Amino acid sequence: MLNYYLIIVLAPLAAAIVAGLFGKQIGRAGSHWITILAVGLSCALSMLVLRNMLWGGAPSENISLYTWAVTDGLRMEVGFLVDRLTALMMAVVTFVSFMVHIYTVGYMRDDPGYERFFSFISLFTFSMLMLVMSNNFLQLFFGWEAVGLVSYLLIGFWFKRESAIFANFKAFLVNRVGDFGFILGISGVVMFAGSLDYAEVFASADQIAGQNIELFPGSPWNAMTVVCILLFIGAMGKSAQAPLHVWLPDSMEGPTPISALIHAATMVTAGIFMVARMSPLFELSETALAVVIIIGAITAFFMGLLGIVQNDIKRVVAYSTLSQLGYMTVALGASAYSAAIFHLMTHAFFKALLFLAAGSVIIAMHHEQDIRKMGGLKKYMPITYWTALIGSLALIGFPGSGGFFSKDLLIEAVHESHWEGQGAIYWIAYLSVLLGVFVTALYTFRMFFLVFHGEERMDAETKSHLHETPWVVTVPLILLAIPSAVIGWYAVEAVLFGGYFGDAIEVTQRHDVLGRMAADWHGSKGLVTHAIQTPIFWLAAAGVFTAWLLYLKRPDIPATIQSKVTGLYNLLDRKYYMDDLYIKGFAAWGRSIGNLLWKKGDELIIDGVIVNGTANSIGKLAGVMRQIQTGYLYTYAFAMIIGLTMLLSWLIWFR
Repeated sequence: MLNYYLIIVLAPLAAAIVAGLFGKQIGRAGSHWITILAVGLSCALSMLVLRNMLWGGAPSENISLYTWAVTDGLRMEVGFLVDRLTALMMAVVTFVSFMVHIYTVGYMRDDPGYERFFSFISLFTFSMLMLVMSNNFLQLFFGWEAVGLVSYLLIGFWFKRESAIFANFKAFLVNRVGDFGFILGISGVVMFAGSLDYAEVFASADQIAGQNIELFPGSPWNAMTVVCILLFIGAMGKSAQAPLHVWLPDSMEGPTPISALIHAATMVTAGIFMVARMSPLFELSETALAVVIIIGAITAFFMGLLGIVQNDIKRVVAYSTLSQLGYMTVALGASAYSAAIFHLMTHAFFKALLFLAAGSVIIAMHHEQDIRKMGGLKKYMPITYWTALIGSLALIGFPGSGGFFSKDLLIEAVHESHWEGQGAIYWIAYLSVLLGVFVTALYTFRMFFLVFHGEERMDAETKSHLHETPWVVTVPLILLAIPSAVIGWYAVEAVLFGGYFGDAIEVTQRHDVLGRMAADWHGSKGLVTHAIQTPIFWLAAAGVFTAWLLYLKRPDIPATIQSKVTGLYNLLDRKYYMDDLYIKGFAAWGRSIGNLLWKKGDELIIDGVIVNGTANSIGKLAGVMRQIQTGYLYTYAFAMIIGLTMLLSWLIWFR
């Protein structure tokens, strides 16, 4: 299988290099064909690997490919760990990327950076594959930074736009904060385990958990808690968890295809995958798990609220991503790692679908993104309408959809995970994800109704050109709508209750919430019929009804509500003032210190006193010395006599 793995990883890289370096020579068609075929090949082989794992009984493989360096016994290698967790991630990443590549042909057709864009998204796919297939922390960090680099290039793809440059710089800086914690966590792993290899580190997990470290003198911390929290800080940056979430909504400044790729299958899923991969470590620190679940709960609920006041169609979907990532993080904190990965998978399909559907609308609306200027698009764009409806139903967890199985069972897992001594934390998390169901349904169908139903609010010129988008746009929508609708029926039992992940994910008996839930599992049909009896269903229904009432039946009500709760509306509209805190607070404070060091330190002290001051002093001294150099012999003779007299006097005095 090694050749398969190498082709899966290297095909997108080779295509990215060819399209990037020789794009002008091979042309637009050559660039998109070579990258589409390469990613399609990776997708086909990834599906084959997944099939072999599922039905062929293929064993996990841990392969060392290349030893880069050995220093003090620490081996730095390139290798692959392909188990069932890896196989699932490979299939999701390559399938969504393949759909995005096809879609891009239509969306970016008139863009002057066409070849460059295909090179970047193919490179993005390679970077994510290197991350999920790694068998050691060094390669994990390489993939981690590579997806960050390519996301920087893609968010700022339209580099002539000031907003795009600001957005990619913001993403870069915020992720550096998370990555600083991440590399400290890896350093902690090396310090306590003496290895970068996953297998060796996991084998040393009990040893790490038995050690302490003093972060401050006289204040010992459990070493495993410190390592796991530092690793999770990295996940907070990549997977946009509060308070390191602020970069993700601004990533909408990039073209829509990359928004779909970042939000659905690559960048933001890296943190969720990493924590699941590190389950043998996190299971030994309940403090770290408590931190994970609280951060996830805050993100799931409060970021969802922001989606209610957004008017940019892509930003509504972006805040949905933030909220759903919070759901996955809550599941990780509840030790329901399988549920988190299952929701990651279903979310990848329906979130890519929603982003690409939003892009289809944007194309038809001549790049108008304000949902207040849309309406009634159902009759003009039937394919986009029905696929967007499937994606929206999956997002709110409509019974039978892919999102229903993953989201409902995730919430139930959190409900069942109240451990002794930490019950309050888990109740807060449960209430957050439960109330988030209503919020999700409200902002999702607010967007859906304003875009596809109601009165037509676009201008006459736009309306005269409205029509369904080309097949290169609609075919990926259809292909993504299929798993969004049905994947839960086929995967839920195996992934959550059938032991699909095997030893790829480790859960202690105390934390095995999914194992306890398995006793009450009565199959997919039973879950669907039971759904109507749960508060989850009724909260989602209430959210849809509220959206219908406020934005179709009585569209005058939202303005009235806004006028009565202006403080709350402004709080949401200003995104809890987090951007102000970072931009006008931390960033402005940093610039003030920089200006102070520049004006007082550089200009006044270094340039003024040391550099220019030294030069001026020498000039003044030279001026004085110049007066002594008269050129007259008797002056020099007199000076010599005076000097000799002073020397003799000194010798006699101190004799």
